[in-house]
Amino acid sequence: MKIGFDAKRIYHNRTGLGNYSRDLVTILATNFSDNVYKLYNPKRKKIDRLSELSNLEEVLPKRKFWKCFSSIWRQGPIIRQLQDDEIDVFHGLSGELPKGLKKAGIKSVVTIHDLIFVRYPELYSFFDRKIHYKKFYHAVHAADRVIAISEQTKKDIVEFLKVSPEKISVIYQGCHQTFKFEKTIAFKEEVRQKFKLPEHFLLNVGTIEKRKNLLTIIKSIKNIEITLVVVGGKKSYYKEVEKYIQENHLEHKIFFLENVLIDELSALYQMAEIFVYPSVFEGFGIPIIEALFSKTPVITTKGGVFPEAGGEASLYVDATDITDL
Repeated sequence: MKIGFDAKRIYHNRTGLGNYSRDLVTILATNFSDNVYKLYNPKRKKIDRLSELSNLEEVLPKRKFWKCFSSIWRQGPIIRQLQDDEIDVFHGLSGELPKGLKKAGIKSVVTIHDLIFVRYPELYSFFDRKIHYKKFYHAVHAADRVIAISEQTKKDIVEFLKVSPEKISVIYQGCHQTFKFEKTIAFKEEVRQKFKLPEHFLLNVGTIEKRKNLLTIIKSIKNIEITLVVVGGKKSYYKEVEKYIQENHLEHKIFFLENVLIDELSALYQMAEIFVYPSVFEGFGIPIIEALFSKTPVITTKGGVFPEAGGEASLYVDATDITDL
């Protein structure tokens, strides 16, 4: 069988969607090695974290015109290349499918990670909400099968996109193999020295945006003698966080790390006293799984998807209650 993937996130995203995409194709290519897996990348890759397997092949737009207009290529013109490559099944890994797959006789699967743009519209611009909704609505109704990464996401797909629950399979996300192996004491110390970290610290991993609720963590440790290490890219919400830190003279207690290599991140999880993740809403929450595989205690949010990811081994708090945390 020849299976095609929308590989934009594989080659251009370092976080959740990228990690999910890379893990999925690596697991499939390893365990079902008789298949051929073609990864349709709209433009030259920025990230090279994919395992080198003989049955994985990166595919770029053939024509120079579509290399210049790659975002349009993904929406429909890609179909011609899928037909030329004799693709049997095409998998949209992040809520999108090109138009015309059914007419071209190509089966399709789409993964929906979350519908945060519907649940929390204030986090998105008007036009972004409209574009996301249109793409997702088309994908779930055009697909032969829909994958939801949690029961919470499945409920949202049924409620907001009006899809029959029988069409949806819930398949939980996993995490990179590196989180499943103990790092050496020497490597951990190397990481500690590189980032100039103290011996004891709390850890939070995720994009620094309002939904992730970092400010609640910082407020909760204001009067506790503990350091917080934050790993994630900075969005506009960071300015609000930075202001609070400066006003309360907490600079010495908060470490912000960026461009952390994945093996280094694994070491940070294993070195942390506790992983703290009071996010307001997630489709699943891969960092929770990464922490649990790292044998690090987890504090996360009551309700929603979080108990699905954290299970009985985690502690749950009201994400908005500083005292509770």
